[in-house]
Amino acid sequence: MTVEMLITSMEQASREEPPAPHSEPMQKQLDQPSGDTSESRQSLQGWLNRFMRIKMTDGRILVGAFVCTDRDRNIILGSCDEYVNTPASNDKEEPRVLGLAMVPGQHILSIEIDDFER
Repeated sequence: MTVEMLITSMEQASREEPPAPHSEPMQKQLDQPSGDTSESRQSLQGWLNRFMRIKMTDGRILVGAFVCTDRDRNIILGSCDEYVNTPASNDKEEPRVLGLAMVPGQHILSIEIDDFER
């Protein structure tokens, strides 16, 4: 997956009208997919809780579970680990545990679905 594909999906999903408020509990609304869900919104929903690897402009790599995004292309990752690439280091680096992290959309270079089992 490329950044352009994710950006396109997020932009298409953000142009859609939000669903009308219901009296049902929020969890029940989330469990019942609506019939008018667009393809871009379905792809975003398919990425929920999947691990992603995000490369940032400053060289860091963040790996965490996709929680949400917004109209500004910011991404929230849960259970996030940070890896800092140092050119002089060839050994396996230990990640820095961040937990819940917000990644500004303007600093994202690439996004990959990380299929590695945790």
